[in-house]
Amino acid sequence: MEDLIRIKVEQSVFFIKKGAPLSELLSELPLTEKPLLFRSDGQLLDLSHPVDREREISLVYSSDPEALEVLRHSAAHLLAHAVTDLFPGIQVGVGPAIENGFYYDFLRDTPFTPEDLEAIEKRMREIVDLNQPVRRLIVSKEEAIKIFRDRGQTLKVELIQEKGGDRVSCYEQGDFIDFCLGPHLPSTGHIQHFKLLSVSGAYWKGDERGPQMQRIYGTAFFSQKELQDYLNFLEEAKKRDHRHLGQELDLYGTSEDLGGGLVIWHPKGAIIRHLIESFWKDEHLKDGYDFIYSPHIAKLDLWKRSGHTEFYEAMFPPLEFEGFQYQLKPMNCPFHIIAYKSRQRSYRELPLRWAELGTVYRYERSGVLHGLCRVRGFTQDDAHIFCRGDQLEDEIKRVIRLAIKLLSAFGFKDYGIYLATRPDKYVGRLEDWNKAEKALEEALKHAGLPYQIDEGEGVFYGPKIDIKIRDAIGRLWQCTTVQLDFNLAERFELSYVGEDGNFHRPFLIHRALLGSMERFFGVLIEHYKGSFPLWLAPVQMVILPIADRHEDYARELQEKFRAEGFRVQVDGSREKVNKKIRQAELQKIPLMAIVGDKEVASRNLSLRIHGQGDRGQFPVGNLMARLNDLVNSKSLEIKI
Repeated sequence: MEDLIRIKVEQSVFFIKKGAPLSELLSELPLTEKPLLFRSDGQLLDLSHPVDREREISLVYSSDPEALEVLRHSAAHLLAHAVTDLFPGIQVGVGPAIENGFYYDFLRDTPFTPEDLEAIEKRMREIVDLNQPVRRLIVSKEEAIKIFRDRGQTLKVELIQEKGGDRVSCYEQGDFIDFCLGPHLPSTGHIQHFKLLSVSGAYWKGDERGPQMQRIYGTAFFSQKELQDYLNFLEEAKKRDHRHLGQELDLYGTSEDLGGGLVIWHPKGAIIRHLIESFWKDEHLKDGYDFIYSPHIAKLDLWKRSGHTEFYEAMFPPLEFEGFQYQLKPMNCPFHIIAYKSRQRSYRELPLRWAELGTVYRYERSGVLHGLCRVRGFTQDDAHIFCRGDQLEDEIKRVIRLAIKLLSAFGFKDYGIYLATRPDKYVGRLEDWNKAEKALEEALKHAGLPYQIDEGEGVFYGPKIDIKIRDAIGRLWQCTTVQLDFNLAERFELSYVGEDGNFHRPFLIHRALLGSMERFFGVLIEHYKGSFPLWLAPVQMVILPIADRHEDYARELQEKFRAEGFRVQVDGSREKVNKKIRQAELQKIPLMAIVGDKEVASRNLSLRIHGQGDRGQFPVGNLMARLNDLVNSKSLEIKI
């Protein structure tokens, strides 16, 4: 019995020979469905894992969320297997499971084509049909290096030399082998429902100085329905892509002449931004905020004192003139702190709520730039609140209330909310952390918002709340952040004179509600698919004269509506009215007013609503009153 090891599965006990694979348990278990994996001590183990010690084991099936990640990791190996079969001598990099799929990186001079992807996917399906067993191998580091060196896989050799221990874990399926910790599914036959999606560039190990890799993306699911649902989702997301809609609707632009990650807001996009910012400012004034404007650069010493030069990597190189070094600002915080320190503060002044639509600059690598959502210059809806400890909870409640009010006005009612608490390494006093975490949690409870606690995931200088908004097709986007900061208050020696006449350290709250104008605008475009609600639409109505003789009346209507604050255009082209309507529909203009002989005679207009069709004739005054109600209430739908 000394070679046997006791394994407890559910309520049953088995004795398995030491070193045997855990798959030997399967023959002992009276199962109608075989598990794909095992779980022991919170760790997933595949069926090829050797019996190494006494364990308690639970069975893992395809319905387990973690099994999906293993499926996708196994699909990445399947992808690499197929690519090495089809392109002998190709260098393979790394291939992890990621959210919604997987990828694998390859080093190849010739770019992969769509035809290559089709051939690769076909070869993957052939390997699936072979149902090749996936086996875990444990070899010495020297043996692993020899295996991959003999195969000409120098990148794998490099990884093993850097990451491998004395014993190295590899996985083998057919004639393909990969350096990997696992776990994996039992055989290639379990990877039935997958699709290759795209190819992009990537740097080896994320280092711009390293080789340029080709990254093939794919996705995989345990059922064809799940796969098809996801592909349908991707197709809908593609239709909503703000980069394409932004160009089609002439909302914003980028240019190589500007440089990557820098955006010009075109007139239509600029008017939407103006409306967002005006609403933002009005609501902040109502909530007791004051505004600050700060410069775009400051002496480098300021950023040294704030700690940004030490801890924050996404900064552009300094500028130098007149013997001083200056830095483009990556954040607004130090400027607000300087304003606070401009004179001694009293407890009677607090809280101070200072807001700024401040443009900041961050060096993002070119490979991660993405439309409006990942840029190098953007405007944050920033604010800092300086308050006493006894005011902290109420101030956070106010921030949450204002955040929900703003987000709701733009049509976002469903949120993912996360409270990140103290990490192992932190600055500040423990009692302040406890007070801050309690205040954040009480604010969420008071608002009646469901939330998750991310234990230990706060940043070193304070706990935080993150609010992610869910868009029309279910995607979550990071917007609101409420962050307590014990670091800058200490670094800049902030203080106020308390009621007791002594100096005290104020609490500092960073908060951004929409995140940034650029990113939020990108989210809005995709959420509404470019069909903005009436109050936000850059052109609210286009007037379509049927013939030349109706244009004077169309211009008269335009002036009347503009005098009431509506954004109205006249399509004075010589096209037929049906073509004008199609063009207005393509431009997603909410309202179309058609004027012909009848409308000129009655001094009315005929109304069409985007996506709804003809609504008949309306008296101009009645329609204006109704539209004013819709705009003032920030209605998300047009009901006339």
